[in-house]
Amino acid sequence: MNLRQITIKDQITLKSIYFDSIQSIDEKIYSKEQKLVWSSQAWINLEFRKSITRGKGFIMEDINKKIGFAIRYPQNKLSLLYVRGNFRGKGIGNILINAIEKEALNEGISSIQTDASLLSFKLFLKNNWKIIHKEKIIIENLIFYRYKMFKNLKIFKN
Repeated sequence: MNLRQITIKDQITLKSIYFDSIQSIDEKIYSKEQKLVWSSQAWINLEFRKSITRGKGFIMEDINKKIGFAIRYPQNKLSLLYVRGNFRGKGIGNILINAIEKEALNEGISSIQTDASLLSFKLFLKNNWKIIHKEKIIIENLIFYRYKMFKNLKIFKN
């Protein structure tokens, strides 16, 4: 597997991974309707577009297939973390989170935040992120829950 920086040429691939990742979520976690509304955000949500065009991040490749990505936008927020459904549970998310954290720390960022889904928040907890609070959001008249989370990247000494 190969981890590399995302380029502007990856936009269509990022949307494909995003769509696949969401559509493959178990319907016990998110309904079919929720998954459709959520996955369509790749084409209609301005914040998504800003993240993939202005953000910094990494894409994971396996042979010739792109399987996951993570993006920071703005600098102190992990705004997107998605792995194709058939590659979930293989450590790809951990690798991507670690790469994002390392890059942020190297840029002098001491704390990073994210909005984690009902699926991904457990992965963040395993990577020592902390929950700020759970929140309810509405997308196209459907209710979604997510977790505001953060991680301090530096240990400050007195």
